[in-house]
Amino acid sequence: MYRAPTRDLTFVLDEICGGDELTELFENVDYSRDLAASVLEEAAKFAETVLEPLNKSGDEQGASWTPDGVVTPAGFVQAYGQFVDAGWSQLGISPELGGQGMPLSLCTAVEEIWSGANMAFSLGSTLSRGAISAMEYCGTAEQKTLLLPKLVTGEWTGTMNLTEPQAGSDLALIRTRAVSDGDHYRIFGQKIFITYGDHDMTANILHLVLARIDGAPPGVRGISMFFVPKFLINADGTLGARNDVSCLSIEHKLGIHGSPTCVMSYGEKEGAFGWLAGEVNKGLEYMFVMMNAARIAVGMQGVALSERAFQQAIGWARTRVQGKPPTATDAKGPLTIIHHPDVKRMLLTMKARTEAMRALALYTAFELDKAHANKDEKRRADALARGELLIPVVKAWSTESGVDVASLGIQVHGGMGFIEETGAAQTLRDVRITTIYEGTTGIHANDLIGRKLGRDRGAAMTSLVQDLLLELNNLRAVEPTPRIVKNGAMEGLTLLRDTAESVLQAYQQDPALALAVGVPFLKLCGTVFGGALIAKGAAIAATRVGAATGEDAQFYQAKLQTARFYAEHILPEAYSLARIVKSGAGSVIDADVATL
Repeated sequence: MYRAPTRDLTFVLDEICGGDELTELFENVDYSRDLAASVLEEAAKFAETVLEPLNKSGDEQGASWTPDGVVTPAGFVQAYGQFVDAGWSQLGISPELGGQGMPLSLCTAVEEIWSGANMAFSLGSTLSRGAISAMEYCGTAEQKTLLLPKLVTGEWTGTMNLTEPQAGSDLALIRTRAVSDGDHYRIFGQKIFITYGDHDMTANILHLVLARIDGAPPGVRGISMFFVPKFLINADGTLGARNDVSCLSIEHKLGIHGSPTCVMSYGEKEGAFGWLAGEVNKGLEYMFVMMNAARIAVGMQGVALSERAFQQAIGWARTRVQGKPPTATDAKGPLTIIHHPDVKRMLLTMKARTEAMRALALYTAFELDKAHANKDEKRRADALARGELLIPVVKAWSTESGVDVASLGIQVHGGMGFIEETGAAQTLRDVRITTIYEGTTGIHANDLIGRKLGRDRGAAMTSLVQDLLLELNNLRAVEPTPRIVKNGAMEGLTLLRDTAESVLQAYQQDPALALAVGVPFLKLCGTVFGGALIAKGAAIAATRVGAATGEDAQFYQAKLQTARFYAEHILPEAYSLARIVKSGAGSVIDADVATL
């Protein structure tokens, strides 16, 4: 049974990131630590009582296609109605649009809870928030007035339509056409892999569709974006006739069975009615607003399912009686497997990786909050550069790590992990997609090096490393954190700084040299930055553990224990990754594809 990790989420938000600074930045919406804690507790209640009970049944039943539309698993429609009635869809939307205006940091923490309880359900609302952001960025006043209110309340949902059968990550190949028809356009084409492209939870769905206007330039320069509703919308906001949009089928997938992944057809008859979003041929720029919002959310899905996998594994390990460890000399018979040293190692690995991922994801969201709300223009710009630098790391490292953690969870279960009954298999199946959608790991590694590291010659990376080194150095003098934790984190940061410089030099010499080792470099960034934040958390815990009692004392002691394990078992991976980055490109570049 999943339990939301509210204690750790609160610790990261308030202590590692800085709850007081968030309070100051978002004073206009009366944000406070107490309010954040209350929101997380309410989110936990909803997740544990409404969403969690539908996770297994939704996986077993799955979404189903019918000629009249897609039907979601039993209970999803009612759960979504409760979700909307409670106002959850409005949490992070600006007050000007009718939302509550809460920080992205808090919303990201809440998204972990939704995904941990029921990832398949949570996907629909995640995409809607991205659609709202994109429309806020490029929509006309009339479009916003007509379309935004019911997206904000959650009465309608939104989707993103990029991929086509011949155009996966290479969007220059899209063939969907848009033909001008007065004050709107008619859309003709097919899109695949559209999450919640059709469903029965809302009265209408607004599709954000990439298409090419007849006569547009070739490649990505000729892509525009359109707002295409499932049902036409009258001037007074009421729904009219069905648009020329249909779901041809849904995919049969490895995981997230409750989430319909649709093949969408536009314009089988007269053409699907759509409004142009923003300016002609700027569709990819607008879609990236939605995609960036989704990428942090997908990274948090990796965290969420890591947490779920850990909870499943430790619950099993505490109850499964099997064998007697050699060290248990006083035991009269078999013990639960949590006493076996290797099982302890696996559980510590799962816990440490999950907490590092969580800290980095929320830290990144916090930087984006500062970029949005800080009153100083330079600080906003610096925070934005730092947040954008970390987005590909959060998305790709967290999801790759999520797959590893979920796989390890099956190992802890032993043979029963391979059996659907325990739920461990579903967690691995569900998390597996996260390294692929919203950009594969390789795409994000290319983005990290080519766009984020290269655009400022590593200035944002250097600044981040220096700030973390300074924080850890300052904390060294005021608390008794184990030396290996602090020194290991600082050594890792220094190693990363030097390795980043070598990556920049390689990229200038020949981009292929850097991109050939892009994924190891991205994993190095995640491992080191996660380790630095784990060390910071341990430093804070060290100042609190002496005066704490009960559950608080146990929590802080666990922080110190986890940080030591991370320093001794996970952070050393940075050295092997750095070696690969510095000397491993040649074996990739020189390989003959004919002999692979």
